[in-house]
Amino acid sequence: MPTISRFYGILIRMYKTSEHNPPHFHAIYGEYEASFDLNGDIISGNFPPKQARFVKVWAEMRQDDLLTDWSLAIKGEEPEPIEPLK
Repeated sequence: MPTISRFYGILIRMYKTSEHNPPHFHAIYGEYEASFDLNGDIISGNFPPKQARFVKVWAEMRQDDLLTDWSLAIKGEEPEPIEPLK
């Protein structure tokens, strides 16, 4: 699964597949892993609250990039890197 961004120790990844809905990405922080919708809300998994807020802010700021990457991923193409939260 390609890593599309990393910030504050959080890795953001997105699978390349046509059979993986609804639109989402995965975030990993230490032993925590969760799936987030493209708005930055947790769909499944467990994530520390502070880091989940960072992911949500990042997702809200990068909506266009996430939609573009999701379009690539569902076609089986490699998603592009997305600017991290600074």
